[in-house]
Amino acid sequence: MPRRPRIAVAGVPSHVIQRGNNRQACFYNADDYRRYLKWLGEYAQESGCAVHAYVLMGNHVHLLLTPTRADSAAQLMKRLGQRYVQYVNRRYQRSGTLWEGRYRSCIAQDDGYVLACYRYIELNPVRAGMVRHPADYPWSSHAANSQGVGVFPLTPHPQYLALARDDDGRRAAYRGLVQQRMAPRVVDEIRQATNGNFALGNDRFKEEIGAALGRRVQPGRPGRPRK
Repeated sequence: MPRRPRIAVAGVPSHVIQRGNNRQACFYNADDYRRYLKWLGEYAQESGCAVHAYVLMGNHVHLLLTPTRADSAAQLMKRLGQRYVQYVNRRYQRSGTLWEGRYRSCIAQDDGYVLACYRYIELNPVRAGMVRHPADYPWSSHAANSQGVGVFPLTPHPQYLALARDDDGRRAAYRGLVQQRMAPRVVDEIRQATNGNFALGNDRFKEEIGAALGRRVQPGRPGRPRK
């Protein structure tokens, strides 16, 4: 069965996951994380992607970004993935693939869903039981979005900017959002959309994207199709 083409729309945010092959580790020490972030910043700019949030876990990566072109995210992930694999193979004297075959992604509606993706990404280490609070995990965008500190130059999404009139207010408002428990339904929606390469949003958003692309952008209904 041929693979479904990814849903990618210029100017529409995308949640991206790339996993280590067979869920094996892809980061081994602090320098690995730093190098990945360095190259992420370089290739995001060159590929035309604005990065809003990220988390680097031991065996996978989450990114929230907005592409300026439909192929911007694909170009970013290709160049970044190849550069990082070359580095890992050389440093650790290994060979072969590091990443799972394809990265997974979903596009996200602005209203409500983008900020849900921010929180979903930065709370990943908490859900995994690695830390009690996202501020305790060093390899995510939480410090930048909640405190304005960090080594990676993020681009705030308009929904983040709309949280308050100034930077201090936005950070305070964002900290308040992160402290709120994410509804299991929202977590499941994000997972389903990302793993299935669907659109994340309300019914109207999905209908508009589907009509614009001329293809299905949400899970099909169970059962046999009607004649």
